[in-house]
Amino acid sequence: MKIRIHARLFYMFAEPTDVLVQVEAAAHADQQIEDPELWLTPVLHFARVPGHDEIGSRIWLRVEGELALDYKAVVAVDRPLVDVAALPDTQPHLLPGDVIDYLMPSRFCPSDRFSDFVASEFPDLAGGALVAALRDWVARHLTYEPGASHAGTCASDTFIQRRGVCRDYAHLLITLTRAASIPARYASVYAPDVTPPDFHAVAEVWLGDAWHLVDATGMAAADEVVKIGVGRDAADIPFLSSFGNAELYETKVSVSRA
Repeated sequence: MKIRIHARLFYMFAEPTDVLVQVEAAAHADQQIEDPELWLTPVLHFARVPGHDEIGSRIWLRVEGELALDYKAVVAVDRPLVDVAALPDTQPHLLPGDVIDYLMPSRFCPSDRFSDFVASEFPDLAGGALVAALRDWVARHLTYEPGASHAGTCASDTFIQRRGVCRDYAHLLITLTRAASIPARYASVYAPDVTPPDFHAVAEVWLGDAWHLVDATGMAAADEVVKIGVGRDAADIPFLSSFGNAELYETKVSVSRA
């Protein structure tokens, strides 16, 4: 499956400011980048650095005044659809070292607060069957509502309020999955059927000795998702982090099947 991407950012900075951007599709075994184009207004500094877990890349910019950025690419996704419910569990003591951090609570995913809930609500499930049940629980109990959450909303807030956007769905699913002693991380992605069109967020869970994308919103299928980067939660992979005052004028994302 080939996915066509166009992302545009337009910001204003009143004084010289350091900015970290991550909007480019990650070069990965299951997605090949074709015809990438990155254009931006003149900047004071430009340098690429690796993304979290060496997946994708981030760009350090130092900017003053207007920053307009356009990113375009066609990405060939070669990732099979997998029935998550059929995947086996891995006991924590058998996990590889590089996934252990994704068992732990993080800023927006306080999984240590949900162990009793998961144990009592899903007592007879494990592995992929449990992850599928948690995904379905989040999908049933949350209402997708733009504007219902904010940058500081964590999974505990979402669990209480029962509404949010893709970021909140992903955080809650990650939290519940970690509470079941299954590694889970946050993935920033592009996907063609996201409504309204925007940067999208899904969970990625470690089952059967591999990572698998899981979207509790139901808007993105794993074989059509283009991964940008991963992290413990949204704090690790915003599309733009400004280390100073920034004024947003426009963010626009277009994703379609090529």
